Amino acid sequence: MGKAAVCAARELRMQGRLRAALRFACLMAIVGASLPCAASGSEEAAALLSEPARQWAVDCANNEVLVIQHPGSYLRYRFHEVGEKGDRVRDQIETPEGTVARLIERDGRPLTADEDAAERDRLKALVDSPSDFARHVRHEDENKKIGVRLIRMMPDAMLWSYAPGQPQLPNQPAGSQAMVVLDFKPNPKWSAPDFESEPLTGLEGRVWIDVRARRMVHLEGNLFHAVNIGWGMVAHIYPGGTVSLQQTNATGERWIVTHIMEQLTVRALMVKNVKQRLVYDATDFRAVPAMKYQEAVRMLLDSPLPSR
Repeated sequence: MGKAAVCAARELRMQGRLRAALRFACLMAIVGASLPCAASGSEEAAALLSEPARQWAVDCANNEVLVIQHPGSYLRYRFHEVGEKGDRVRDQIETPEGTVARLIERDGRPLTADEDAAERDRLKALVDSPSDFARHVRHEDENKKIGVRLIRMMPDAMLWSYAPGQPQLPNQPAGSQAMVVLDFKPNPKWSAPDFESEPLTGLEGRVWIDVRARRMVHLEGNLFHAVNIGWGMVAHIYPGGTVSLQQTNATGERWIVTHIMEQLTVRALMVKNVKQRLVYDATDFRAVPAMKYQEAVRMLLDSPLPSR
């Protein structure tokens, strides 16, 4: 591999890790946000507000790790991604060994016969090669580790305050319990220990919290100042980037992120500026039993493609 190809590959990997870091940074801002969650003015609210805020953040950080790791809980769902590689929809199944996915739509249309044949061949090859599947899910595992690490940092990385007026979301069902709304901004006394956590130093925003579940329902964040990764030699994230997320209870006690939209301008490895706009949506959740990844692949292959 030539020097130019090596640099290009390094840049792609770096951009991917930076996007994952910022995405988890925003998502894990919910950790410190899950503070007192009772109706304002009630005795319960007064009792909760008497607790040190950081202790609530630490307790909720431990709970939010389950959003990423979800031990013993597995789902099948549709995953719609619009980004650098186009508009794609996948049918996904979680297994104890990792997530398997079958591409079922591209650019708003079902796959052609040739595209589907290529996708089926790819999945069949994974069934016959556990080592290839292990490499396939390694990136997923790395992103989860980044998320857990950021969760542990959030109680100290951010400062939290109640949003003035507690504005509720416009699409809340009529008669539903009001959510707690908090603003967050970087703690000036906190320093990022690694490059994945650097975006936290420039991130501020607002979160809407489900009172009973103590989980984030909606988050809006923005990079209000530039962030240098490795003194700008590894990457530079320009101000003005935005990230929004939504999370819901998918089934039972299982919560999952249903929507992410991020817009960033990044210069990676001092090479070039890249404007990135990514949208992710997850829908049609169904609980599935724990199974070997090969069984999940066969289940995907046995399902008909969408007809529209």
